[in-house]
Amino acid sequence: MPSTVLTARALLLDMDGTLVNSDAVVERIWRRWAERHGLDGDEVMTVVHGRQGHASMAVLLPDRPVEQNLADNARMLAEETADMDGVVEIPGASAFLRALRGLPHALVTSADVPLSTARMAAAGLDLPDVRVTAESVGASKPSPEGFLKGAAELGVDPADCLVFEDSGAGITAGRAAGMRVVGVGPRAGKHKPDIVVPDLTRVHPSRTQNGTIQLHIN
Repeated sequence: MPSTVLTARALLLDMDGTLVNSDAVVERIWRRWAERHGLDGDEVMTVVHGRQGHASMAVLLPDRPVEQNLADNARMLAEETADMDGVVEIPGASAFLRALRGLPHALVTSADVPLSTARMAAAGLDLPDVRVTAESVGASKPSPEGFLKGAAELGVDPADCLVFEDSGAGITAGRAAGMRVVGVGPRAGKHKPDIVVPDLTRVHPSRTQNGTIQLHIN
């Protein structure tokens, strides 16, 4: 992969699939859910990445009442928060986050506070100071609300932000927010982000003299 240099005033980071590999637990819990509802597990797995659980349920069971999805989602979040088996960092995530200390960045995740806190800890990763979680927004990705809120909390224009995402819903959300998107991992390449990296070992952030973030990607 040829070397690329990107600049931004802030980075907005998804969690699952971007900083944390939680695929094992996501597969376990959602395939059980699919079986309970007579749905094809493979089809369900094409929908759930990047979205809040109730938003995935609304896609998969469009005739089910919202209240039922929200109640089911609360149970699923409790299951996920109790299951950290196989949760590890995406290669390079810890070094990447260390390099961002003192630079404007935020976590923008569809997980809630308990789940995001538990998964980042299980993966051995420090939580960014600025976090936009499920409780912070009214609409799940692919809505751009979370990324726009992250930019606003950092005091940075959306056009000057760079999003790191792995899922179709997240990449769509970043683009809808008017931001450039770095896709991380194998799922990302299917959704045409601006650039794709296999993991975070390829991304090296630093501060420029004028205070912007420079990313060397190789």
